[in-house]
Amino acid sequence: MDTDSYLHSLLVTNPLREPTLRAAIETLYLPFGSSGLDAGCGIGLQCLLLSAAVGSPGHVTGLDISPKFLNRGEEIVKEEGLSGRISFQEGDVGSIPFDDRTFDWAWSADCVGYGPWEPLPLLKELSRVVKPGGIVAISGWSSENMLPGYPRLEARLRATSGGIAPFVHGKNPDTHFLRALGWFREIGLEEPTAKVFAGSFYAPLSPEIRTALEELFDMRWSDAENELSSDDQIEYQRLCHPDSHDFILNLPDYYGFFTHTLFWGKIAR
Repeated sequence: MDTDSYLHSLLVTNPLREPTLRAAIETLYLPFGSSGLDAGCGIGLQCLLLSAAVGSPGHVTGLDISPKFLNRGEEIVKEEGLSGRISFQEGDVGSIPFDDRTFDWAWSADCVGYGPWEPLPLLKELSRVVKPGGIVAISGWSSENMLPGYPRLEARLRATSGGIAPFVHGKNPDTHFLRALGWFREIGLEEPTAKVFAGSFYAPLSPEIRTALEELFDMRWSDAENELSSDDQIEYQRLCHPDSHDFILNLPDYYGFFTHTLFWGKIAR
């Protein structure tokens, strides 16, 4: 997916993700007035939530490698009237351009531990820039059930290259996102903790949520058909294409959910 398409997808699917990520952030009890880093911030949507959590005296710095994402993030923040509380910095999460112990906490969603990169060096970088006693937290998409009544088809979709991304064949199991507690312990973070947060949706769907779900189907399974059997391809086209009469979102009793998993720990004092 190119940058423009991904940027569009982030905006369209945000109504699904925002309540879940807000709940995850609230669980961290970030100190009022504190200063933190959103590493791999994308277009800054979580920066807004993090800023709300630390209040008007606090400050959030969004870090991303994409200038296009950061420019859009600055526009969003300006529209929300939060330019004084949120700033952006271009940079690589693998080499964060800030001094040691700069921030009170660090957050990363769908980035650290969730891409093709080795997770330990990235987690160490996050930890390096956080003050003693501060929180380091990473969050990632961990599961979904969006095809009620068709568990076999959905299981096969999950097993495709896109469906199991970012975990690919041949990858070391220790680097899978759901093994993150081990990474936290290995680099010496204290009180490593994990919690699952679920977002659910059911009919009747608002136009906004329906559009977000259509986009999410495409994000998760856009290339899946090439890896399905011919029978499963037909079933996928029937159930997952918006122009199909049997599109699953048309069910009067439609229900689905997804989960994000949050891992966090503290820097030793």
